[in-house]
Amino acid sequence: MVRIQRRKLLASCLCMTATVFLMVTLQVVVELGKFERKKFQNSNLQDGHKDVEGEPKHLNPFPEKEALALPGRDKVDAGSYPIVLWWSPLTGETGRLGQCGADACFFTINRTFQHHPMTKAFLFYGTDFNIDSLPLPRKAHHDWALFHEESPKNNYKLFHEPVITLFNHTATFSRHSDLPLTTQYLEGVEVLKSLRYLVPLQSKNNLRQKLAPLVYVQSDCDPPSDRDSYVRELMAYIEVDSYGECLQNRDLPQQLKNPASMDADAFYRVIAQYKFILAFENAVCDDYITEKFWRPLKLGVVPVYYGSPTIADWLPSDRSAILVSEFSHPRELASFIRRLDYDDGLYETYVEWKLKGEISNQRLLTALREREWGVQDINQDNYIDTFECMVCRRVWANSRLQEQDISRQKIELSKGLPPKQWKADVHHLHCPEPTLFAFSSPASPALRGRSLRELWLPSFQQSKKEAQALRWLVDRNQNFSSEEFWALVFKD
Repeated sequence: MVRIQRRKLLASCLCMTATVFLMVTLQVVVELGKFERKKFQNSNLQDGHKDVEGEPKHLNPFPEKEALALPGRDKVDAGSYPIVLWWSPLTGETGRLGQCGADACFFTINRTFQHHPMTKAFLFYGTDFNIDSLPLPRKAHHDWALFHEESPKNNYKLFHEPVITLFNHTATFSRHSDLPLTTQYLEGVEVLKSLRYLVPLQSKNNLRQKLAPLVYVQSDCDPPSDRDSYVRELMAYIEVDSYGECLQNRDLPQQLKNPASMDADAFYRVIAQYKFILAFENAVCDDYITEKFWRPLKLGVVPVYYGSPTIADWLPSDRSAILVSEFSHPRELASFIRRLDYDDGLYETYVEWKLKGEISNQRLLTALREREWGVQDINQDNYIDTFECMVCRRVWANSRLQEQDISRQKIELSKGLPPKQWKADVHHLHCPEPTLFAFSSPASPALRGRSLRELWLPSFQQSKKEAQALRWLVDRNQNFSSEEFWALVFKD
């Protein structure tokens, strides 16, 4: 429906040629979020997740959290507590009184609380943040909080300063956010040290008779990072076994073809046989690090990594991954991998940290030790609960400051402290514009027609206009229609 409305508006605002181009661009923005959205819907975040046989249960980061029980009360009086409203219904809870240390807040997805006097904060899940429904007008005491752990391809306008600075509180993959989720795909130190899936080097050498040195498993093709272009070129210089839909040349067993099987024990066993894995993110952003990086480290496979420019800050040791950014061309990378493939002593220097169980990166150790949430750890909250409580505690902190102010005014003392104004900045969620690889060789033939990869840059550029238009409308602090929004976006 949204796509149809956008198409109608474009037809009325633009000439036919420009309309066709922008329609395609908009479709890319919508369509390319489907894979990640499906991943979210099919992931362990959802109660309806279908377990795969042999899937390690410890991978679910969201154990069920029970509501706070109040002695002597059959029904919670929401008006007695600050109300924190999930505007994007991520949790699905119609109402829960949650205890956050000494403080308690009423968490709900019920939008009838929008104008309740005790409603203090609105929580948004980034992928579902859209212009069609926002809690406007926004009152002075209404904080907005953003939870977004996903790739920028899901909602590019969030990654521009006009929009990210609308929020008071953030939980994103950036280390600079209020609640950093940089290690969201890593259960802890022990899984990195574990030798459970490690295949001895001699066995891997024997397996090389039927396996390539490198493995690639991707079914989200042509994302903003343009990783498939790089891998396609790399395949011209070294053998790569590709099991996913992208550049596929090998088949997984039938029972492992479901995307949900990516965390199944049987899938781990297949991947663990390889010496190297191409761990390429779907977007290049500081601190955007997914399971593509952590999984091979857990399995004892050397990741050949492309993605976060800050990845060196998160390596278990100085020599635990091969960084694509250090090579001028895929040909040079292929030459280096062949060298490691033939030299056991040199190869082992990349897995020595795991064999010895030694993680030398103090930043990583500190981040894991000090993070306030856990991944499927019954002794810790998950990061959704922690995000909720961070907002709850900040709401209470401001309430107490206001009470101090009132009390001091009553006894005619100087004014108390004003409420603290938390505000996100551009570093809380920022990615540069996508770039394309350009290789002039037979391995990279000219693509016929307009490919998906070619549309990421214009989509990104359009998202800048969307961010500016949205900021202007929100600052106006009135409800607005999608027609108003798109008219601003495409205004000459």
